[in-house]
Amino acid sequence: MNRRQHTARDPDFAHRCRASCAAQPAMSRLFGGEMTVIEPGYCEIRINSQPDFLQQMGNFHGGIVGALADSAAGYAALSLLAPGLEVVTVEYKISFLAPAFGEYLVGRGEVLRAGRTLQFCSADIFAVQDGVEKAVAQMTTTMMAVPDPKTKT
Repeated sequence: MNRRQHTARDPDFAHRCRASCAAQPAMSRLFGGEMTVIEPGYCEIRINSQPDFLQQMGNFHGGIVGALADSAAGYAALSLLAPGLEVVTVEYKISFLAPAFGEYLVGRGEVLRAGRTLQFCSADIFAVQDGVEKAVAQMTTTMMAVPDPKTKT
């Protein structure tokens, strides 16, 4: 995989991103998302299949796929920010490529262009069945750096 090279502004970015993901109720508790990779400008998150996540045909619901893409891209963006900053999604477009049948989903987010305030990102979502990955969605998104409301100034 040929990823863009980025430099993190926070030497503790990996710990900060993992702690943030673990503290996010929707991704960690509701969806059981697990951050499996975090590098400067890149993030992977996995969500295992559960009956409540599936459509009537047995594939992952598009809302789960979209939430995973948004989080993977968001944490890729967060990995490049200085301490005291967070990210919020400004906009995104998602294209569904195929029904997401599988044992789990993998979301891979990447920063394509990092600015001081805005970061343009992408996320690719794969459904994994019997060890075989199938591309099921692609997202492009713009993330904005904002002051972390939990940080005292």
